[in-house]
Amino acid sequence: MSNSELLTRGVASVIPKELAEQKLKSKKKLRVYLGIDPTGTKLHIGHTIPLRKLQQFAEAGHHAIFLVGSFTAMIGDPSDKEAVRKKLTQEEVKKNFHSYQTQASKVLDFSKVEIRFNHEWHEKMGLETYLEIASHFTKQQIEQRDMFRRREKEGKPIAFHELSYPLLQGYDSVMLDVDCEIGGTDQEFNMLAGRSLQKAYGTREKFILTTKLIEGTDCRLMSKTYNNCIYLEDEPNDMFGKMMSLKDECMDMYFECCTDVSTKEYKELLKGSLRVAKARLASEIVTLYHGQEKAKKAEEEFIKVFTEKGTPKDIPERPFPEKDLLGDLVSSGLVSSKSDARRLLTEKGIKVLNEKGDTVLTAESEAEIVEIMAKGLGNIVKIGKRKFLRYTKNPPIIFNE
Repeated sequence: MSNSELLTRGVASVIPKELAEQKLKSKKKLRVYLGIDPTGTKLHIGHTIPLRKLQQFAEAGHHAIFLVGSFTAMIGDPSDKEAVRKKLTQEEVKKNFHSYQTQASKVLDFSKVEIRFNHEWHEKMGLETYLEIASHFTKQQIEQRDMFRRREKEGKPIAFHELSYPLLQGYDSVMLDVDCEIGGTDQEFNMLAGRSLQKAYGTREKFILTTKLIEGTDCRLMSKTYNNCIYLEDEPNDMFGKMMSLKDECMDMYFECCTDVSTKEYKELLKGSLRVAKARLASEIVTLYHGQEKAKKAEEEFIKVFTEKGTPKDIPERPFPEKDLLGDLVSSGLVSSKSDARRLLTEKGIKVLNEKGDTVLTAESEAEIVEIMAKGLGNIVKIGKRKFLRYTKNPPIIFNE
């Protein structure tokens, strides 16, 4: 990847851009880092955008550092949070990082990327050092963060440890002595704090590179809250299906930020059939995280199920429950809760199919599903567009809702 693309593809801003261009033109090996707080266990493709950028710097021959917020994760970054985060224990952080690293390895080649942990210096930090760091910032500066102003306006509490977070993240840059820090646009304030501290401590001057945030399948910001995420651990068929449900206007951003398809090629694709372009995008994404063979099979399954109105080859099977069908759908993972199942029934999102894949019932109640299966008219439950479950044909016991 060229220096130009390092600073532009998937990038929201480079501050200051002149410094970044100067450092890259020097052809010196730069120290570049991306910090993550392992506060959760599941990564979605939005998380991969800064990871991909770090890998690009590594492949360009620079010293790439993957910093684990093993200390700061216990505090929790308040970025875009409407309330105080729940504090994590060291054990929770370790468990989360193990899962995070496994998934991140789908993007990062850890043979080319150094892993560091910020508890190495934060646990040793005394009060004198903390006060020295804090002396370089004013109360007014810290309160400029959007979420702090918003929460204060709404009368929501702001914990003191949250106000300290940008200082601690900023100190990471001092300890790592970096030329560049990578992060999402939501991290800009924290990264600029690090730039200020590096100047104050007389270490090398860094530039910050913010990566774009992408929308989820509904074109709202990708978030577990909106249930619009494409997770790295999604099964190939599910991942392909989610990509095919993406709104057309989001495709340009996904091609740019989440794939290796050249700009010229994907721009040409988007001038033609959008369905063809979307299928290519879906295939590229599934290939990245599951391999080309599984991507091809996922596309074939999608065509069979959604174009030819068939059913997938490998539908999971379960014995029919003696009672509580909705509870069994929850246990199978097809729905998140009984209330979700009832909502789907109300919205006519649950169907019963026969072995040919024909719809024999659009269910409005649990009892209807049980009755149609008891009569042997159908034994496959379809939830929404992509989820299927085959119940074995043991005669079910009729039960009330």
